[in-house]
Amino acid sequence: MAEPHRYAKVIFFLILLCTLTVWDKAMAIEEAHYRVLKKDGNFEIRQYQPQIVAETIVEGTFDEVGNEGFKRLFAYISGSNTKQQPIPMTAPVSQEAGSEKIPMTAPVSQEKVGDKWHISFVMPSHYTMETLPRPDDESIVLKEIPSHLVAAITYSGTWSRSRYEKHRDSLEDMLAKNNLRAAGEYIFARYNSPFMPWFLRRNEVLVALEPVQ
Repeated sequence: MAEPHRYAKVIFFLILLCTLTVWDKAMAIEEAHYRVLKKDGNFEIRQYQPQIVAETIVEGTFDEVGNEGFKRLFAYISGSNTKQQPIPMTAPVSQEAGSEKIPMTAPVSQEKVGDKWHISFVMPSHYTMETLPRPDDESIVLKEIPSHLVAAITYSGTWSRSRYEKHRDSLEDMLAKNNLRAAGEYIFARYNSPFMPWFLRRNEVLVALEPVQ
């Protein structure tokens, strides 16, 4: 009698896994746009298109700051913002404040600058600085990032600092192997929600590169 019960557990797990995977993909409908210039296993050199990010600065440990930054930025895209809606030219001239929900994108990026961490979301590509709503939270800023060259290593698994540092070291080795130089700090990028099983998550370590001669 134990066999059917065991199979039922397996079937339930598979259904749950499929449900979480579909839900997770639906949460992040757009990723930062880039073109792959070179690929070697899980290492890539990419040319990123210009983008706008919403960024907040958080103090704390590697594991703490990601959650705090995510909460702030998620509140912003969920409607904690002020959309300035211009009214066609009449008399008097006025404007109405509202709020707007912004689609979730990927990845969520975490970059150490000094003793603080910069946590950022890439904004959907159809927005401009003029059309993006202003964050209600003054700790969130909107920034334009020009087209830039990036090196990346992709890996799966947990979001622990030890795994990040292991793959950051691997990325440093690949830069040396390819005669490339970092032009900034290393960035931890997460592409999935916390509900995605750890072994299916897509994580990356990224770093901007100096222009290749």
